[in-house]
Amino acid sequence: MILAVLFVARAAMAVQFQGVAAVAPELGKALNANLADIGVLIGLYFAPGVAVALPGGAIAQRFGDKATVLAGLVLMLAGELLLYASTSWSVQVAGRLISGLGGVLLNVLMTKMVVDWFSGRQIATAMAIFINSWPLGIALALVILPLIQAEFGISGAQIAVMALITSALALVGFLYRPPGLALASVSAKGVRLAKPALWAVLLAGLIWSLYNVGFAMIFSFGPSMLVEHGWSTAAAGSAVSIVLWLAALSVPFGGYLADRTGSRNAILAASTLAFAALVLLLWRGAPVLPTVFVLGLICGLPAGAIMSLPAQALAPATRALGMGLFYTVYYATMLAAPWLGGKLALWAGSAGAALGLGAAALLACPALLWGFERLLLARARTEPQTN
Repeated sequence: MILAVLFVARAAMAVQFQGVAAVAPELGKALNANLADIGVLIGLYFAPGVAVALPGGAIAQRFGDKATVLAGLVLMLAGELLLYASTSWSVQVAGRLISGLGGVLLNVLMTKMVVDWFSGRQIATAMAIFINSWPLGIALALVILPLIQAEFGISGAQIAVMALITSALALVGFLYRPPGLALASVSAKGVRLAKPALWAVLLAGLIWSLYNVGFAMIFSFGPSMLVEHGWSTAAAGSAVSIVLWLAALSVPFGGYLADRTGSRNAILAASTLAFAALVLLLWRGAPVLPTVFVLGLICGLPAGAIMSLPAQALAPATRALGMGLFYTVYYATMLAAPWLGGKLALWAGSAGAALGLGAAALLACPALLWGFERLLLARARTEPQTN
């Protein structure tokens, strides 16, 4: 039950994030905005994470995990209400920033809440299910929101997002409770990361970020690219959502493969390269439905392997600080990437150019993984006693 509550709450965050891109063609007309402007709105959702990810744990320690997550959901609801209330550009920007502030509190803290509940209780399976809330939420937004928009307008789609956030707020408020057993915590006060571990966790964060850039370019600009090729908004969103639905299967399967075979790095490198190649094929005009089908089967394979990287670099006493840095890199990258994707699309005259950026980001992952492993070797030499 607890996992289901957290799953729904994080899926609501994913639906809200995707709410701009899912109706981007019509939203652009309503706001008199170009693709670069839409990219800014998409990326603004991640902007608060640059400042809030690092102190997020301290905020929860002060007020409690549940209270902080509830506050995050309230902020998400308030931000969406601003989007609904006005088409003014400044109000839209404010709404996305407020929503993103709530979202970052959920993203950082609910991961901890899953660990609190499932440590020693099939944690890998629980985390795989929890991670899947994001692609499933994105897919739900791509399928449902364009249909609602076509029937009830952009305001109808925004009301649907608010209804989902309200449902998540009620579920967390009434059903979530902390684990019965007291959890020991390791104070990070006065603890510093050694340079090899510091750089290793920053590289791990960059790998996760660039992997997500590959994802984001598909579901943020893929529908607009298909609309340019004559697809309807609803059909384009449904086609791209296939990637996200199938990712729900490939994410846990990839984690299982990495654990079962012990070949984490090989799976990570091979699957990110295959992911990049398929994104390029989609951009360059390969048949859409077969390509997105194979993309969905491949794109989730690296996720579990990538998310296991920080644990390799961090000792228990430095995990809170290290994960704050990890998410700071993620949010900073995801803030800039949609804007850059929109700029490239505007410069090239086609939304498909943003997919080229996603492919380039994915191609960088194996090289960064090599650097990460080199830093782990350096850390092992300087801190042989650290597990």
